[in-house]
Amino acid sequence: MTWALAILGLAILLVAGDFLVKGAVNLALRLGLPPLIVGLTIVAFGTSAPELLISVDAVLADAPGIALGNVIGSNTANVLLVLGVPALIFGLETRGTGTAKSYVVMLAATALFIALAFTGTFGPWASLVLLGALALVLADQFREGWNTRVAEQEVEGADPRMRWWKIACFLVVGLVGLPIGANVLIENAKVIAESLGVPDSVIGLTMVAIGTSLPELATTVAAAAKRQADVALGNVLGSNMFNLLAIIGIAALVGDIPVADSFLRVDLWVMLAASLVLAPFVFTSLPMNRAVGGVLCAAYGGYLWAVVAL
Repeated sequence: MTWALAILGLAILLVAGDFLVKGAVNLALRLGLPPLIVGLTIVAFGTSAPELLISVDAVLADAPGIALGNVIGSNTANVLLVLGVPALIFGLETRGTGTAKSYVVMLAATALFIALAFTGTFGPWASLVLLGALALVLADQFREGWNTRVAEQEVEGADPRMRWWKIACFLVVGLVGLPIGANVLIENAKVIAESLGVPDSVIGLTMVAIGTSLPELATTVAAAAKRQADVALGNVLGSNMFNLLAIIGIAALVGDIPVADSFLRVDLWVMLAASLVLAPFVFTSLPMNRAVGGVLCAAYGGYLWAVVAL
């Protein structure tokens, strides 16, 4: 029953997050905000709302290991699983994707995150550092967006004809469902961790991380099917950067997040190694073919086994 409730909480989170994004995007557009601003702020924050609510609720529920495990595990899963599965099914032609700058920014965010982790705790000052870095990244994206006329591109989830009552329904379901789903998931995840005799960080690294990576997986599979490798890679790079800077940055304002020794010894380095694996595909014309996809998926399976076994 506990597992069923945890899965139900995750399902509520994912559905509520999708509803919130649709409602917020169309409300902002109806109010006259430029699509660029909507895409870089509302869509970015909205799609990460499930992870954010999970992390904040985990800190409040005295289970900070779930919060930190969720972010580290999600970033590892985003590279090895979220890119591995579509590469295994369709292959990804990464030539000319134009993601080099985003990749460098993501690596810089990863290095900053790891450096702060070795202070032992993500607290208020670490939060300010992460959120300050996020502000710089967003400011640069705004500048680049205006210069390259990104504002004229269509925002995902936008429906110019959506009625006001429908927008309101999306917003209400999203705003009500997110905290409910987060609370149900976190409370039952803690029970699962206790029953299995494992730290709550293990649940964050595995079940919670995989669950919150499902929307990214769906997006990358759809992009790979359409031969849009730039969308697949950009989705993963943006999600990873946002997880590190925004999710923990905001959650650490709610309460201190101590960093367990297991994170410092293994998981942070696995996350970094997974990120570095992408370098040849970002900076060269090397394709992510089915063989590469198989290796990435196998590597993720091995990592999960090690997390649970150790």
